[in-house]
Amino acid sequence: MTETPTFAGVAESLRTATNLLTGISDTPRLDAELLMAHALGVERSALLLDPARYEVPNLYARLVARRMAHEPIAYIVGYRDFWTLRIEVGPGVLIPRPDSETLIEACLDFARDGRGAGWPSRVLDLGTGPGTLLLAVLSEFPHATGLGVDASEFALAFARDNADELGLADRTDFQSGDWGDGVEGPFDLILCNPPYIADDEKLMPDVADHEPAGALYAGADGLADYRRIIPDLPRLLAPDGLAVLEIGATQHISVGQLAEAAGFIVACRQDLGGRDRALLLTRAR
Repeated sequence: MTETPTFAGVAESLRTATNLLTGISDTPRLDAELLMAHALGVERSALLLDPARYEVPNLYARLVARRMAHEPIAYIVGYRDFWTLRIEVGPGVLIPRPDSETLIEACLDFARDGRGAGWPSRVLDLGTGPGTLLLAVLSEFPHATGLGVDASEFALAFARDNADELGLADRTDFQSGDWGDGVEGPFDLILCNPPYIADDEKLMPDVADHEPAGALYAGADGLADYRRIIPDLPRLLAPDGLAVLEIGATQHISVGQLAEAAGFIVACRQDLGGRDRALLLTRAR
């Protein structure tokens, strides 16, 4: 059981919390600030602008103790900022990652490359979780509508709440499903961030002990869900459409071969860390 720490003023408390979280988090100072802002009920920017105006609430020590026990920061504060959006999340829902913004960047570049002003019209997000990718794309394409599919009704409840909160409910639909089964195309843009971790791969405690295993692991080689998803994409994707799949950093060749076998032209997009992160699938013209 993690012992609850004690704190003094805000500035000193942030330093103490940062020290306590070093070795637990890759971003201990940021975590300390986010937890303080959450405990105070203010935005982090307001906290940093004038920390001396605040007193440390008793809640802060309990929040830091939860983080010291490896509970994800997003579950503690109830959200994760992604792209330009604030996505509500909670235990049992996959937490959005900054690396996934690579998929949104790829969509925007594709749209600029000779697409008509009305592209995309219909968007499909397979494995939508809390609606992360779908809502980010719809925020950039105000004429588009989208369908998010997920096997978890719990995750879909978060997705619907996020769509409402972001003013996108009238352009979204969410349904429970097993990837593309029962979905009728065509869609101009298909997004998918499936499970791609091998069953025996070791993950950090924040992830392995808290996030839903069904959204992480995909068989002995991490490719089980790609083998189900990719063969169904030709049926769902419009002739001039784009499918964007998130991949693990070492999966470019293996997932690309599956896509080529399904008749797609494959390009790879790297994330800001220079790691392969997304495959872009199009049809030959």
